Order: sequence, then C-alpha cells, then structure tokens
Amino acid sequence: MREIATGESRAQQVSRAIGWLQANFTEPFRAEVLATESRMSLSSLHFHFKEVTGLSPLQYQKQLRLQEARRLILAEALDAASAGHRVGYDSPSQFSREYSRLFGAPPRRDIDRLRAAPERFVEV
Repeated sequence: MREIATGESRAQQVSRAIGWLQANFTEPFRAEVLATESRMSLSSLHFHFKEVTGLSPLQYQKQLRLQEARRLILAEALDAASAGHRVGYDSPSQFSREYSRLFGAPPRRDIDRLRAAPERFVEV
C-alpha cells in the first residue's frame, strides 16, 4: 500500500540504500541509519537488499571499501595500511584479512599480480 501511495518501489528504496552506502562507505556502518535513509524497516532492508545485490548491506560496504583501497594502492601508490585506513579500517590486520578473502591474496601479492597483468584489473 505504501508503494502505491508514495510511488516508491522496494527497488528504489534499495537503490537509495546503495547510494547512501556509496557516499558514506568510509564511515562506521549502522544498519538502523541505513534503514532510515532508505525508508525501510531494518528487517525489510536486509531482506530486500540481499535479494537485489546478493549481499548484506555490511558485506556490500566491505566490498566498496576494499575495491576503493585496491584502487588507491594501484593508482595512488599508497601502502596497504594507509589505503585501509583511508577507506575506514582501524585495524591493518583486519583490512589485510578481508582484502585477502575478497581478492584471493594479501594486498602486496595481489597488487604485484595486477601490475604484472593489468588486464585483470577492471574498475567498477
């Protein structure tokens, strides 16, 4: 009923959540704030966000952070700790663990591999 009254679909609400995450990915994540920004309940946000993206909002934020850190290391020649800090990680070891999990190798090895075969790196 609300969708009819406001003309806003779940996809538009999820799109609003994605836009908010993209604009604020370096900030600490609070699901309640994201739910308010997207005009959804917390449970509805989690369900519909995962339905649209295949990820939870927190996983999506982590991917944004890690992809930006990878870009910073490659394009601006930052070291991994500085890149991790710039995108919102307080712990270099947590950053390295999550980076390895997403990209399949620790930052230095991944970057060396990308520099050796630049066609493997595709910016989003």
